[in-house]
Amino acid sequence: MMIEALLVVTVASAVAVMFADEEIAGRLAFWLSLLPLAGALLMFLGFDGSGNALLGGDIAYQTQADWISLGDLSVGYHVGVDGIGLSLVVLTTVLMSLAILSAWTPIDERQSQFYGLMLFMEASLIGVFTALDFLAWFVAWEFVLVPMYFLIAIWGGPRRKYAAIKFFVYTNVASLVMFIGFIALVFGLPVNSLDLPTITQSLHAGELGSLAGIQPGTLKAVAFIAMFAGFAVKVPMVPFHTWLPDAHVEAPTPVSVILAGVLLKMGTYAMLRFNFTMLSDQAIEFAIPIALFAVISVIYGAMLALAQQDLKRIVAYSSISSMGYVLIGLVAYNLYGLGGATFQMVAHGLISGLMFMSVGVIYNVAHTRMVGDLSGIADRMPLTATVFTAAAFGYMGLPLMAGFAGEL
Repeated sequence: MMIEALLVVTVASAVAVMFADEEIAGRLAFWLSLLPLAGALLMFLGFDGSGNALLGGDIAYQTQADWISLGDLSVGYHVGVDGIGLSLVVLTTVLMSLAILSAWTPIDERQSQFYGLMLFMEASLIGVFTALDFLAWFVAWEFVLVPMYFLIAIWGGPRRKYAAIKFFVYTNVASLVMFIGFIALVFGLPVNSLDLPTITQSLHAGELGSLAGIQPGTLKAVAFIAMFAGFAVKVPMVPFHTWLPDAHVEAPTPVSVILAGVLLKMGTYAMLRFNFTMLSDQAIEFAIPIALFAVISVIYGAMLALAQQDLKRIVAYSSISSMGYVLIGLVAYNLYGLGGATFQMVAHGLISGLMFMSVGVIYNVAHTRMVGDLSGIADRMPLTATVFTAAAFGYMGLPLMAGFAGEL
């Protein structure tokens, strides 16, 4: 029941903060955010990493029960985590506490609503990384977008509404494409269930039949492409990346911390769960095109980062490049590649969060993010400049830094 406790505590904390007095909302949110962080760390310490847990073979902290029936379709309640999911749950709780702490200075209006939405988003993210039934997973996946939309649209910069709508439209269209691809698979299977492990086992057993005259091999290929395209928007991969720089520039710094640190990992996590686990044959078949897209994202993202003057845009495009490395690790389709991809997801989350928090501190003092206007900033803010430089070295993959191990 650890996962249920984690979710209940986070949702209850969000409700409590939402109705708290403005003067105490920030501090209350921070102290309450430590509860899911403590729970996630306890789960991590109690997790048995032996066996094939990294590859999803061992699911820990499972709870499974019947829920509702929709005609012949059975919808159950099923949650659990393996090594990858648990790593991302811990990352989520760590970054959320830091993001809330970093919001104390820049967020000075409607604080209760801001911190409440942040905690609601945390609960949804935990749901994405722990749900093992498609309906619950999809609800959590979609609900993440709601608080993020309002956080950008209400507390963002001058073009916040444009950035929020662009983010919402891109990600919702992507979700629709992904949903259609997955449901097409379900209709071709005899399992009558939305349980993800059950569907995976059925696909691996070759039980997929034809659908509307489409043969199983073609159906799996089409579903793979649809789901991959939907998840690629969330990563984001080139050419589906254009929503990210606008969202980062207009979002408040604490929101950018979660956007770069956790939300982008939803895409690669979903690719691993759906594309590379359920449809492993198609993952091998499309390995070269996917690798090419990943390499293009690495190079193109880095080139665009070099051309920017706004620090937030620099970090945003660098994130596109770094997430390309994660996809390269996934498409390698071996233990080393998967381990490296997982490590890179966590490392990038921590590094990008640190960079955005540093940018936020610089902006609060200098009132600008333009590189050309920040000459001599290290003399005025030596500690912040040191932290930013260390994070930049991590982004570069300098030896002894977290980014080096993941990219290697």
